[in-house]
Amino acid sequence: MDFSTRTIHAGQPVEPETGAVVSPIFQTTTYQQAGPGEHRGFDYTRTSNPTRKRLEAVLADLEGASHAAVFGSGLAAEHAILQAYLKPGQEIIVPGDVYGGTFRMLHRVFEPLGCVVTRVDFSDLVSVERAITANTRIVWLESPTNPRLLVYDIAAIARLAHAKGTLVVVDNTFATPYFQQPFDLGADLVIHSVTKYLAGHSDLIQGAVIARDAGIFEPVGFLQNALGGVPSPFDCWLTLRGLKTMELRMQRHAENATAVAEALARHARVHRVYFPGLASHPGHDIARRQMTGFGGMVSFELDGTPAEASAFVSSRRFFALGESLGGVRALVCLPCKMTHASIPAETRRALGLSDTLIRLSPSCESARDLVTDLVEGLDRLGAVSAEPLETAATVGI
Repeated sequence: MDFSTRTIHAGQPVEPETGAVVSPIFQTTTYQQAGPGEHRGFDYTRTSNPTRKRLEAVLADLEGASHAAVFGSGLAAEHAILQAYLKPGQEIIVPGDVYGGTFRMLHRVFEPLGCVVTRVDFSDLVSVERAITANTRIVWLESPTNPRLLVYDIAAIARLAHAKGTLVVVDNTFATPYFQQPFDLGADLVIHSVTKYLAGHSDLIQGAVIARDAGIFEPVGFLQNALGGVPSPFDCWLTLRGLKTMELRMQRHAENATAVAEALARHARVHRVYFPGLASHPGHDIARRQMTGFGGMVSFELDGTPAEASAFVSSRRFFALGESLGGVRALVCLPCKMTHASIPAETRRALGLSDTLIRLSPSCESARDLVTDLVEGLDRLGAVSAEPLETAATVGI
C-alpha cells in the first residue's frame, strides 16, 4: 500500500459488530473476563486499549516497523527510552542543536542521577566516531533539528554507532515518516512528538516510540504499562482521525515552507535562513539523499535586535505566537524565550541559538498570505526601538 492508503487502512479494519468505517472510541477502563486471567487481549486500559492499539499499529506501519508504544506526551516517550537504556555512569551522545525539553531532561533529570551527557557536532563524523566509547549507550539525534533545522547523515552515524555496539535513537518529529524513514537508515528506535504533524490539529498532547526489533522495544513497552504515562482513548482516536489527512497536510506544509524560505532569503532584514530545501543550507545534499521532501519548518535569524525579533513575532496576522508546530494553523515562536528558554543563555549562545532566531511553522493557509504577512512585518521593523531583550526566566515547554 502507498503512504496515503496506509494512513487510512493500516491497523484500522471496519468495526465488525456494526460495520462502522471509522473505528470507535473504546472509552472504557476495564473489560469483562471469562475467568480469572481469561480475557480477549484486554484487561485494563492502562495496559492496553483497542483504540490505542489501532493507533500504535498504524504508527508502526507508517515507519516501516512492527512495534509502537504511545505515551501521554513526547517527553514521556523520551523518558521511557532514557530510563530503559541509560543507567548511572553510562553516556548518551547528542548534537548541540536539540529540543529544549530534551536538553532539560538530560541535564536536569538524568545528569543528576549520574548519567553522562556529551554534546558533539554531528556534522563532523570524525568527532562523532571519536566520541563513541565503550561507555556510550545511546547516540541520540534529531534530523532536521529543532530549531535550526540542521541535517545529519543518519546512515553514516548509525554505522559508526553500531560498530561500537551503541543504540541509535532518531527523533523523526520534524521530518515525519512521510518524508523520512529512519529505520531504513539504521535507527534502532524512532521517537515522535505525535502532538505535532502526526495528529496535526493542535488539539492533543501525545508521544510515541517505535521499533522494528522486538527485543529492543520490550523494555520501552514494559515501562509504558509500568509507569502508566498513556494517552486517553479519545486522544488516540483524534490522532487516528488526523493521520487520515497526513499526506495532504504534509504536501501543503512543505509547499508553504518552501515559499516562505525563498521569500525570507531575499529579504534584506534576514541574516540567515534555515531550511533544508535551500541549496545554501549546509545539509541540503544530505537531505536530498535521505529524505523525500524537505519538511514544513523554517527558521531564520533576523538582522536586527532582540527587541525587534520580539516585536515581530508578537504582531503577525496569520502566524499565531505560540509553542508547538505542525498544526493546520501557522505558528511562530522565539526559541530563546519559549521552546528553548530552559537552556541557559550562555549555553544557547555557544550552541549558535541567537536571541534573534525565529522559528516558523508555515501550515495549511495560503502561501501568498503567509509570505505577505512575514514580508510586511519585516518591512515595518524600522519603526521599532532597539531595546534589550529581557533575560528569559521561564523554563519553556
